[in-house]
Amino acid sequence: MLDAIRWDTDLIRRYDLAGPRYTSYPTAVQFNSQVGTFDLFHALRDSRKAQRPLSLYVHVPFCANICYYCACNKVITKDRGRAQPYLQRLEQEIQLIACHLDPTQKVEQLHFGGGTPTFLSHDELRQLMAHLRKHFNLLDDDSGDYGIEIDPREADWSTMGLLRELGFNRVSIGLQDLDPAVQRAVNRLQSLEETRAVIDAARTLQFRSINIDLIYGLPKQTPENFARTVDEVIRLQPDRLSVFNYAHLPERFMPQRRINSNELPTPAQKLEMLQRTIEQLINAGYRYIGMDHFALPDDELAIAQEESTLQRNFQGYTTHGHCDLIGLGVSAISQIGDLYCQNSSDLNHYQNTLASMQLATSRGLLCNADDRLRRAVIQQLICNFSLEFSDIEQAFNIDFQGYFGDLWPQLQDMAKDGLIELDRDRITILPAGRLLVRSVCMVFDAYLEQHNRQRFSRVI
Repeated sequence: MLDAIRWDTDLIRRYDLAGPRYTSYPTAVQFNSQVGTFDLFHALRDSRKAQRPLSLYVHVPFCANICYYCACNKVITKDRGRAQPYLQRLEQEIQLIACHLDPTQKVEQLHFGGGTPTFLSHDELRQLMAHLRKHFNLLDDDSGDYGIEIDPREADWSTMGLLRELGFNRVSIGLQDLDPAVQRAVNRLQSLEETRAVIDAARTLQFRSINIDLIYGLPKQTPENFARTVDEVIRLQPDRLSVFNYAHLPERFMPQRRINSNELPTPAQKLEMLQRTIEQLINAGYRYIGMDHFALPDDELAIAQEESTLQRNFQGYTTHGHCDLIGLGVSAISQIGDLYCQNSSDLNHYQNTLASMQLATSRGLLCNADDRLRRAVIQQLICNFSLEFSDIEQAFNIDFQGYFGDLWPQLQDMAKDGLIELDRDRITILPAGRLLVRSVCMVFDAYLEQHNRQRFSRVI
C-alpha cells in the first residue's frame, strides 16, 4: 500500500504554482490548426492495422440551467428540440469515423460527458446508443467500462433503469456542494435527497461504480460547511470521489462573471478545506489516487495504482490508457497513437461541417520523439508517484541523466525540499510531494515556458 499523504503547508505554499493537469502531454495548449482530417484518417488506419482496442468519448453539450462555476463546453437551453439536429450530425460523425476502423476492434471503454448527457430524452438516448452499436463493436457482456455523467436534477429511477438497460455500468454524479447558500451563489440548487435517490437507484440496478464530484473554493464556502458536505458524501459511500479546486477565471469563462468574487474563500481557507477533506476521506478508508481523485481500496483505480498499471488520458485516471481514444461531438478530443486532435468547439461550425459530410477536426498535434519520451516520464510520475530510469532508457534508447542533465539542479532542489527522493536509478515522489506531483511533472515539460501559465489552474 502507498504511504499516506503528508501535509506540509510551507512546501505547498512554495510549490503551489499554476500548471497543467497533464491529461495529455503535450497539453491541449500546444494544439494547432495544421493538424486536420487527413492526419486523423492516417491515425485511424494505423489503429485499424494494429487492431488496438478503443475508448469512445461522446460529448453532449446541452444543459437546461447554467452553473456559474462551469468551464465546460456547453449550450444552455430550455429547448429540448435542439438535441435532434445535433444528434443527426453526431451520427454522421460516428459513421464517418467507424468506416476507417475495423468492426472487430473492441470498445473497452465508453463515456458520455457534457453538458448534461441526460438532457437527451429516453428515445434519443436509445437512438444514439443503437447507432453506436451499429457502427462500433460495443461489448454486450457488461465487461466494458461504460460510464455517463449524471445531473440528479435531470434523472430519476426510470432514467437510471434505461441507462442500465443500454449498457452503462458506471455513473459520475455532479454534486459540488450541499450547502444551500453555496448552491444559490453558483445557481445549482440540488438536494441531498435528489442525489441519494440516484445513488440508491444505481446500487439497486447494480451499476458497477459510482463517482461523485465536489468542488472546493466556491463562493460562500467555509472550511466548516464544506466539511459537513464531505461528511454527508462519505455516508453515501461512492466508490470514487473527485475533489476539484475551483479556478476563478471570469475573463475566460463568462458564466463565472456572475460570481461575486468578494464571497470567494481566501487561499488560506481553501488550503484548510483541502487538508480537512483529505483527512476526512483517508479516515473513511479512501485512497488518494492523485490529482484530486480518491477511491476505495477495492476500486480498479486503486488496484491499478498498487500494481503500477494506472494511466492517465483526457478522461482522467484510467485503466484503459492502452486504448485509442476516439472523441465524438463538439469540442471532443481524440488520442490515437501519437496523434491528438480536437473537433471544433463551436456548435454551429461543428454541425455545418458534418452537414457537408466532412469531419469537424479543427486542431491537434502529432507527437515527436521528444514528446513521446517526456509523455512517458510524466505519465509514470503522475500515476505511480515513481519513475525507474531504466524503464525509460530501455524504451527510448537514451541515458536518462544525460538526456535530462539540464533539469538535474531543479530535481536536486526538490529532493532537498522533501518533495522527491532522487538517486542514480529512480525518482520517488515522497508523501509530502504527492499533492504537488504536478509541480514535479512541470520540470519535464519542454513547452511550459513558451506560453502564459495563467491559462492553467494552480496545483492546489
